[in-house]
Amino acid sequence: MAVAQSADIGHRVQIARIAQKFADPAQAILGYQELILEEVRRQGPSGALPDLEKVLFAARELNAQIERFLDAEPSESRSLSLLRHDLRTPMNAILGYSEMVMEDFNGSLSQRLVADISRIIDETRALLAQLDRARDPSSFYSDGRSADEADAILAADFARTMAARSPASPGEVGHILVVDDTMSSRDLLARRLGRDGHTVVAAGSGAEALRILETQKFDLALADILMPDMNGIELLGHLKSDRRWREIPVVMISGLKEYDAVVRCIEAGAEDYLPKPIDPVLLRARIKACLERSRWREREKRYLSEIEFEKERADALLHAILPGQVVKRLAEGEEVIADRVEMATILFADIVNFTEFAARTPAAVLVGRLSALFSRFDELADEYGMEKIKTIGDAYMAAAGLPDPRPDHAAAAVAFGKALLAEMTKETGPEPPLSLRIGINSGPVIAGLIGRKRFVYDVWGHTVNVASRMESCGIPGRIQISQSTYEALGESSLDVHQEVMEIQGIGKYVTYLI
Repeated sequence: MAVAQSADIGHRVQIARIAQKFADPAQAILGYQELILEEVRRQGPSGALPDLEKVLFAARELNAQIERFLDAEPSESRSLSLLRHDLRTPMNAILGYSEMVMEDFNGSLSQRLVADISRIIDETRALLAQLDRARDPSSFYSDGRSADEADAILAADFARTMAARSPASPGEVGHILVVDDTMSSRDLLARRLGRDGHTVVAAGSGAEALRILETQKFDLALADILMPDMNGIELLGHLKSDRRWREIPVVMISGLKEYDAVVRCIEAGAEDYLPKPIDPVLLRARIKACLERSRWREREKRYLSEIEFEKERADALLHAILPGQVVKRLAEGEEVIADRVEMATILFADIVNFTEFAARTPAAVLVGRLSALFSRFDELADEYGMEKIKTIGDAYMAAAGLPDPRPDHAAAAVAFGKALLAEMTKETGPEPPLSLRIGINSGPVIAGLIGRKRFVYDVWGHTVNVASRMESCGIPGRIQISQSTYEALGESSLDVHQEVMEIQGIGKYVTYLI
């Protein structure tokens, strides 16, 4: 049985191979003729239209003859004989009327039309010559092999592929909505699908289908096109316009043979189209393919959602490490982030005697207390518009006026420093109280992003060094500011105490204690 089936497939492949030698140029002739007619209808010459319409009619008849030859499956010798006879009439018409158009309208045709009509004439003449050679099928092969040798190899390969395909698997099963106004049709379809393991709900109209969709979730819908209250294309439009249902794949079913109906369904968003009467094998294959595609789309959406979630986590982490403006610039493709800021204020806050406290405190307690304290500092930094730069051991560094400039940078830094000192007085618990020493300086700085691994946004310059000296030479529980910060504050009611200090690396320097 398998040998006979393979032989039958091989015979059909040989017939199809010979017919394909005619079908390819015939389809090209039809395609070019359609383009020619479209252009002549737009631009003229209109007098050529009657003859060109006759060419189009003949080209369609030529292709129809070849299709009928493939569908009939007669014996090869009789089929070839009939084919040669049947194809000559439309081909002679194509050639004759095309040559007449070239002769009668030669001066009125555009260069593109002349080229296209010439191509149709050349294709037709070549096809006629090929028909004359069809008495000897081996003439189709340029390498000298006979038709039997060449097509036998191809047919055997194809038959072997068909025989070797994997056995049918049950595939995906799903919850399917069947919509058809004919009871027998929807009952038969439901039973077929149920036999394949699917859960089926049937609706007798488009309106009923919409009511069912309000309460149930479906993996797939099959809808008849011709229904009285709401046709299938209208139902499809309702589904695709509603965000709750637009992802449901829809297979349209109809006895209509019109090509336009198929095109309209696909344009409206249908997943597939099945003609009536429905072939059970084709139905099963289409349903399986639709459900598999649907499952893959669901997986893709889930993966995209997970990727988006991870991206948001990464963005949140990046925003926690870097200023928002710097994150934006990185996202826009900047590789080197470096800015000169003409005026900013730098603050250092250091916990007094923290080294001794660390030596006598368990690690978990120490880290927990420091983390809680600096977390409150971070909240205050956001509140006062400060940019946290980093923590250095038990020291906290922040800046005002970068990366976004602000005119009140000095006032913001001083207000932040006072808030830090106030926060230290709120600490309660069995652990000994801690105090801060705060130093502030204002001036030009360079700010930028450094490193590729554990990168950090940092600031450099003389202004930063002086701010650090203001802190290290300060007094616990007080804020020490530089002359430049004092001047940047302008008219201020701050209660300050002026001092002249000898600062290492700088010399005598005027400072102010708040």
